[in-house]
Amino acid sequence: GETMTMAPLVVKDKVLVGNSGGEYGVRGWIQALDAAGGKPVWKAYSTGPDKDVLIGPNFKPFYDSDKGQDLGVKTWPPQAWEQGGGTVWGWISYDPDLNLIYYGTGNPGPWNADQRPGDNKWTSGIFARDVDTGEARWFYQWSPHDIHDWDGINEQILLDMDWNGQLRKVLVRPERNGYVYVLDRTTGEVLSAKLYHANTTTRGVDLKTGRLEYLPEKTPVPNRVTRDVCPTASGAKDWNPSAFSHQTGLLYIPHVNLCMDLLHMDANYIAGTPYLGAEARFKPGPGGHRGEFTAWDIREGREVWTVNENFPIWSGAAVTDGDVLFYGTME
Repeated sequence: GETMTMAPLVVKDKVLVGNSGGEYGVRGWIQALDAAGGKPVWKAYSTGPDKDVLIGPNFKPFYDSDKGQDLGVKTWPPQAWEQGGGTVWGWISYDPDLNLIYYGTGNPGPWNADQRPGDNKWTSGIFARDVDTGEARWFYQWSPHDIHDWDGINEQILLDMDWNGQLRKVLVRPERNGYVYVLDRTTGEVLSAKLYHANTTTRGVDLKTGRLEYLPEKTPVPNRVTRDVCPTASGAKDWNPSAFSHQTGLLYIPHVNLCMDLLHMDANYIAGTPYLGAEARFKPGPGGHRGEFTAWDIREGREVWTVNENFPIWSGAAVTDGDVLFYGTME
């Protein structure tokens, strides 16, 4: 079930690649290869003991829920981390000043969250790592104990910007769970988390704990359909990248407007076959359209304007210095 769908990134003398296959019970990883000869330099898993995840003395997450020994094992049922997902199939960003790479981890497996009680570290989150050694510096979990297949693999925009009167190195992420996050990329602290998508599933992000708070009424119960779940398993947006304009200071987000009816059931792990335990029926979100293109004010955490589209927007966005925007549709 393990595949590779991401585009590699070359940083310094290394080629960075990750795996796919989270819906097949694959254990996620990212690897650095020597650019000249292709030999492995380091490899970091998304689940398992600290030594496999390359967590050591320099790992300093901002939030208490990410502190502790071998959380990649202890936040799972026994041995479940071995098929736990967390694949690295999205975007990697590099900050040369900090010598850190940033990348997201995919959903835990199976989708049926009742089979994997716990936070399921280190899935549906974001790592900062030293590009030379692979050592983890910090981690933040967008969707602890992900119950809706909200992989955390979307793009991140690295900006140096004034934040409440202080120049901060920030990381901006329109996440699949429906929130635009602003993180301090040196520490992993969440500075802001605001909704950009129709939401029926969460009440918000607690900035003191960094934790996404799920609504019990939209938490799936096995063998019973949970209706009108927004966002869907495809997320408020998927891997298709947004664009930032230094001219306007706005982020331009191509995304979907979908909800789903979700049914969870038991899943059995059989190597090389789907490991889901879920069925989902997608439908248009509020307003009846299926796609939206949104201009977003990062500092104020609000929508500036939105163009509605009949179908989901799966293309990326591009913006020019002449203030012209581009995105593609399915029509």
